[in-house]
Amino acid sequence: MRIFKAITEQCLDEPGCLSCHIYGDLQEKNVFMLKEVWRSEEDLDLHLRSEEFRNLLLILEMALEPPEIRFDTISSSTGIETIEKARNRRPGETL
Repeated sequence: MRIFKAITEQCLDEPGCLSCHIYGDLQEKNVFMLKEVWRSEEDLDLHLRSEEFRNLLLILEMALEPPEIRFDTISSSTGIETIEKARNRRPGETL
């Protein structure tokens, strides 16, 4: 956990890092989730090429089981129209 804490602190110092958190599973002692939020894809790309991220990869290689790695991106943003559509309402009709 100390290693992950150091990694999150280094991550927060990188340009474009909006947040970086490590979460531990309460039921499984050696299960962790690292969540990073980046300002842009370019900032993330720089991070993925950094020495700090290389160190994280080295740690992941020591895992007892292959880690699950996932990148989620936001490609669009909507507003009230998504709720209206889901509730089968016409735009402007009272919810």
